Parts: sequence; structure tokens; C-alpha cells
Amino acid sequence: MPSARRRRHWAAVLGAAALMAGTGALVAPAQALAATPVDFATHCVPPPIANIPPIDGTTSAQITVDKAAPKVGDTVTVTYTVTKPAAGNPVDLALPADIMTPTGKVTVGGAQTGAVTVAGPKKNDPVPGKGAFPPFSMTGTFTVTAPGAITLSPGDYNIHTSYLMELDTPCTVTNPPAPVSETVTATGGQTNQRAVQLGTASGKPGASVTVSGSKFTAGATVTVVGRAGAAETADKKTVTADAQGAFSTALTVNDKATSGIVAYEGASWSDDKGAGPAAYSVIDDTPAPPNSQKLNSSVKAGTLSMAQAGDAVSMDAVDFGKGGASKGSLQTVTVQDFRGGPAGWSLTGKVTDFTGPGGAKIDASKLGWTPACATKAGSPSTCAAGSPGTVGGAGATLATTPNAALTGGEFTVDARVSLDVPAFTAPGAYSGVLTLTLA
Repeated sequence: MPSARRRRHWAAVLGAAALMAGTGALVAPAQALAATPVDFATHCVPPPIANIPPIDGTTSAQITVDKAAPKVGDTVTVTYTVTKPAAGNPVDLALPADIMTPTGKVTVGGAQTGAVTVAGPKKNDPVPGKGAFPPFSMTGTFTVTAPGAITLSPGDYNIHTSYLMELDTPCTVTNPPAPVSETVTATGGQTNQRAVQLGTASGKPGASVTVSGSKFTAGATVTVVGRAGAAETADKKTVTADAQGAFSTALTVNDKATSGIVAYEGASWSDDKGAGPAAYSVIDDTPAPPNSQKLNSSVKAGTLSMAQAGDAVSMDAVDFGKGGASKGSLQTVTVQDFRGGPAGWSLTGKVTDFTGPGGAKIDASKLGWTPACATKAGSPSTCAAGSPGTVGGAGATLATTPNAALTGGEFTVDARVSLDVPAFTAPGAYSGVLTLTLA
């Protein structure tokens, strides 16, 4: 999965202060909106040893994703959480903790169709005899192949128990598909399909390795080069892709630090026109001096991730009849980029309309922010805050770091937010959901 494509989805409630005529009192914000919980009829078949008939009940579940607005080619992580299974422990014998392993399917519809296989850890609270099965979560991934709205619905699931004997309780959706629980909106066109393959995965210093490429632009000049972490080595050559966008060449690798080989079109590496790295190890055959020992170590690449200090933002009250700015501060977001590659990142946000009593609302376009970003000392990258302005439903940039030969570090991102409340907006509590996406 290309590092620049990784995202995290966080829902933070922006609780516009209540509009209270004459009192100026604050009302606690509503709960954060999340993926839609859904109920659906389920047919569960207890293990034959239980000697009881099938159970026709109702399952309560919801689907969540790590990317609300992916691009074509992105990998989306899907979490299927069953909050109330239709089935329970079919026998009088109590079941101990951590003996249940759930698996299932998520139905994909809309712009692309199919099913996502999901699985959960072997983890559960104890279940009393004839007691209800506890909630559980399962995760899986799918690759976005088409732009547009992609719907996700809970599918069939199975509860496997490993205690005294191996037993399964499969549960199927009675009237498939189940209701849609989550929708993601994908953008972009064709994904980058360029690829490189190596004739061998290792060699001594000075050895040649056959590098084959495919799906490059026909007739393009392609740079084939060794990588030592995120930096290029002096082991480099250029080739020309044929009419089918393919090439094959021999690259001599001398640098003992080489850990991979990449190929790209253009003057420098990019996620859009590059392929690799394909792993390659240089076998250092330099004899060790007498009475010595060679010490080998490595640095492991990490991930791009984010965390926020909280999930609710309290904003100032405004007076009915006057309206004006309802202000607050986002909960601090901490971004950690431990990938060790050349890609920077961007953190963007978009907000829903603010909903209030009796269907009243304040349009998402009324929310603006002034971003701020700080870089932890020693970080290879330096983050830049997005421009002050409207957030709205279309979204805006909160912070970024640029591509470079070596990127990474730790960053804290904040913003002052202001909701322009129209005069004579109906009194009450108003809440909207701000979704942050890290890519």
C-alpha cells in the first residue's frame, strides 16, 4: 500500500453553543455522529451437538472505515462490529473468555460491487450458559477500483468457539443485502499499475540483477535505481519502455546498503509514476578481520498515523436574534510519520451541516478555521498549516508536509474554529461532525 495513501478517519463533534434566548447558558453538545447502526433479520444455525433448531433473530451491527474519501487505488480498512448478535451460547455450559473467533463478510455496492472478507481476534468476555454472545468486531480491506459512492452493508458472519471441541454458529442475512451502514465517496481515475520485478532477491557487491518493468507509459524514459532506505544510491541507469510499456534491463548493484530497487518516469520518484521498491539485499562477502565479529542491525520502517486529544469541541453560545460567531478550538491532533520514505502527507477536514431542534440546521459552509501546526524537534520534515478560511462540506487542508528525499517526524496540529450563526436561528443545541483524513 503506497505510504501516501494511508488515512485515518476521526469524527469530532463540533457542538455549536446552544442558542438560548435571554439566558446565555451553554448546552452540552450532542453525541458524535458515526457510521449508521443497522438492524437486520438473521438466520443462525447452532452446532448440531446442541440439538436445538435454527434461531431466527435480529442482529445489530455497524460498519466503519479508515478512509471516508479514498482515491481510486487506495486500500480501505473496513471494521464490521456486531453490537448484538442474533445467537447466543446454545448449551448450559458456561464458556470462558477468549475462545470465540468471528469471521464474516461485508457487502460492497454502488460504484463497485463485491464482498470484503473480515475476521476478528480470538477474544471475548466469559459467556454464561444459555447466555447471549458478547459484541465483537472483525476487520478486512478492499481496494477502491472505481470513483463514486461505495456502500457497505453487514453480511453473513460465523462465530467459531474453541472450547472442549471446535464448534461453529453460522448466521446468514435473511433478506440480503442488509441495510447500508456506511458509504464512502471515492475520487480519481485509473490507479498507478506500474510494477517492477527482479530476477533475484540478492547478490554480492558488483553483481547484476535483472529488473523487469510493466505498465509504464509506452516509449517513456524510465530510471532504474537502487534504494538505501529512502535515499537513492549511485547504482542507476535509464531505459526506454517499449510499445507495451515494458522493459527489461540488468542493473549492477555495488552499494552494500542497497535494500531495494525502484523504477520511475520523470526526473524524480513519485507515487503516481513510480514502481517498487522491490526488495533486494547485497550479500556482504568482505572477510572479517581475525578475531573479530560482524554486527548486523537494521532500521524498521513504521506507519503514518494520527491521534486526537478528544472527540468533542465546545463552542461559545450566541444570542437568539443577534447571531454571530460561535468560536472554539479543535482537539489537538498528533501526527506521527514513521515511514522513512520520500512521501509527505496532508491532513484535510470536511464538516457536515449543524443540526438542531425540530430539523433546524446551520449550513456547513458557515464553519471556518484558522489552522496551526508545530513540528517536534529533530523531525526530518517540517509541517505547514493550511490557509485560514471556510471548511464546509467540500473540505479544506488543515496541515501538510512536502515530499523529500527523507521525510518523517512528529507533529501537533490545531485550529481555531468559528461558526457564523445567522440571526434568529432557532434556539437549541446544534452539532456537526468534522471528519479528518490523513493521506
